[in-house]
Amino acid sequence: MSHNVLRGIIHGNVIELEGDAGISDGEHVEVIVRRVVPQGREPGEGLLRTEGALANDPEWDTIMDEIQQSRKHERCPQWEDA
Repeated sequence: MSHNVLRGIIHGNVIELEGDAGISDGEHVEVIVRRVVPQGREPGEGLLRTEGALANDPEWDTIMDEIQQSRKHERCPQWEDA
């Protein structure tokens, strides 16, 4: 029995192969699924690399302050006297 190592992408219950399997349509196969981390990165590594990138940035501090203030106003609407 011969075997090929092929990569693919899962779409629901369908695996779309990146290359030709060299097997005719309708033939039975055995599939072993192993998750492949793209570009040799561990999950979450990209987020960790950017952690603190905007720290001590006055422009972003102002933007975040504005967002926080707008959220406070959205949560506690002012009631007008009827």
